Amino acid sequence: MNIKPLDVKKVSVTDEFWSRKRELVRTEVIPYQWEILNDRIPEAQASYCMHNFKAAAALNKRKKKQGSKFKEPKFTYRGFAVFPDKREDAKDDEFYGFVFQDSDFYKWIEAVAYSLAGHPDPDLEETADRAIDIVADAQLENGYLDTYYIINGTDKVFTDLRDHHELYCLGHLVEAAVAYERATHKDKLLIVARNYADYVYSVFGEGEGKINGYPGHEIAEMALFKLYDRTGTKRYLELAEYFINERGKEPNYFESEHPDMKGKPDYYHQAHKPVREQDEAVGHAVRAVYLYSGMADMALHTGDEALKQACEKLWDSIVNTKLYITGGIGATHLGEAFSLPYDLPNDTAYSETCAAIGLVFFARRMLQLDPQSKYADIMELALYNTVLAGMALDGKSFFYVNPLEVIPENCHKDERKTHVKPVRQKWFGCACCPPNIARLISSLDQYIYTEDDTTLYVHLYAGSETQKTVNGKKIKISMTSGFPNNGKISIKVKGATATDFTLALRMPGWAEGYFKIQGYERLKTEFKNGYFYCSCFNDDTIVIDLEFDMTPKLIVADEKVAEDAGKVAVVRGPIVYCAEEADNGKALREIHIKTPADLTEEITGEFGYDVVKISADACRIKSEGAEISSTSLYKTYTGRTIEDMKVKLIPYYLWANRGEGEMSVYLGIKD
Repeated sequence: MNIKPLDVKKVSVTDEFWSRKRELVRTEVIPYQWEILNDRIPEAQASYCMHNFKAAAALNKRKKKQGSKFKEPKFTYRGFAVFPDKREDAKDDEFYGFVFQDSDFYKWIEAVAYSLAGHPDPDLEETADRAIDIVADAQLENGYLDTYYIINGTDKVFTDLRDHHELYCLGHLVEAAVAYERATHKDKLLIVARNYADYVYSVFGEGEGKINGYPGHEIAEMALFKLYDRTGTKRYLELAEYFINERGKEPNYFESEHPDMKGKPDYYHQAHKPVREQDEAVGHAVRAVYLYSGMADMALHTGDEALKQACEKLWDSIVNTKLYITGGIGATHLGEAFSLPYDLPNDTAYSETCAAIGLVFFARRMLQLDPQSKYADIMELALYNTVLAGMALDGKSFFYVNPLEVIPENCHKDERKTHVKPVRQKWFGCACCPPNIARLISSLDQYIYTEDDTTLYVHLYAGSETQKTVNGKKIKISMTSGFPNNGKISIKVKGATATDFTLALRMPGWAEGYFKIQGYERLKTEFKNGYFYCSCFNDDTIVIDLEFDMTPKLIVADEKVAEDAGKVAVVRGPIVYCAEEADNGKALREIHIKTPADLTEEITGEFGYDVVKISADACRIKSEGAEISSTSLYKTYTGRTIEDMKVKLIPYYLWANRGEGEMSVYLGIKD
């Protein structure tokens, strides 16, 4: 069973909700981020990304012109991140930003590629082509391409794999290049990516003179599988497998670069044990899910059962013990990492946007390995909540960190919470998240469906159209969706008679069996692993209507999650809700939802389009006490006052679009 995502040009997204998001990315986010990458937005933190490519290209041109007379820069370590005091102080021939700054452009060009695939734009394509020319000019003759070392001196290339992200940048370059070639049929960036991948293949591996290391920050693994799929060149498959198989072996490769690590389990880089022995999600959350995505890719390509089982165990570790209700992962700012099982603080949550995006990558690959609705449920959860929360409604400010509880004053004054921002930022020095959001939303069609030779799997209910050829016949599938405002779905299948075509429809776990299906009665059906399989289509046109129950519910966390004891969250379908100061005033901690809850829905247009808002009977509870002294911090408890009220809740992904204020996903309960 070879299950894969659909070709980038094979799906047309017509969904009202997602078309709005994708059009925002196309018309606002992509142009805005291009200006950012070129340091032309004064109020945003400077990027220096294109500055570095231009500096490397100029240096490379001088090298080619001067030949043997060219004096190679001798590497001087200038730090993991270098920024001038002022933009005007930046020198044309120096590197600025983080060591992985190149990757911001690669993610941007990938978003451009997916946008062009669905909406041709000659002006945008011309801008992208000119930028690709600059990147190609920066590449060395041997194929190496990393502006940090090209500008600062190449004598230390690949000497700090743990920290310096050359292979991470390779991964993003490859992903961008494959997407751009698919969308435009232009292969200049793909040639650049292949040249760099070929160079890496020539210097890594077993044998004398080879580097037997692997990426400090994963992503090259899954990117190389994608490059293999596109080109059929086996060395890319071999290189990806090598990186995965080598990780975690003893002696730990990173110890040779950093002797101070000797004897310490390397959880941060997921290198504490070989990947097939790993069963708990640990370390830097983004690196982890990028690795797990690569492991799933390898299991897909090789049929490695041990690797598949490791992926399943790691998935269970995340979902059953380390997942926020919003689909966020990575509980602690210390190392941007997974914490202990069930340690899920709300006010200091890290829950990086990139980590949720990586979880979407991992989920899609697990669906390819084994189509079970539990994987799509989490993909949907992360996508509709943490991922969307990462970007403002105007597409011009972003969250790196996605907390579940915010008191602005604490964020401003408490250094333990300075990573938590009460409002989105225009940009970041470490700007991995904004272009990551753009490329994911632009590539949504890669997640709505997957397919094998005869079956189309529907994972996300987003309005769209696609075609599939089975037994030589072209079958047209079109879907309309009321998500996320309602659970009404209609799917039309045309031209499937006398074929082996099967339509597999996901039954969301959050619907808990409460759904209606009509129009399938004359079909052969089977329910398996959370999917409703329909086959033996006997009419030229068949319409299947679904309606999922999206009644709001109160959700409690496992009793082991101490932060959420005595609290509930409100969830409606895949959408998690939160209370904001804008609707409910300050001191959200005092608000308790009355149970049994009377949750009522209303449509509001205050966010620019129709959104379901929820109201609930609630009360403010304030404890009272007799003062021991006039200056006493503590009091003798004498009772409490209870003030009835209505609490108003909005989708979590919309918070912080109405100014700075308190926010909380979890509220107390009053029986």
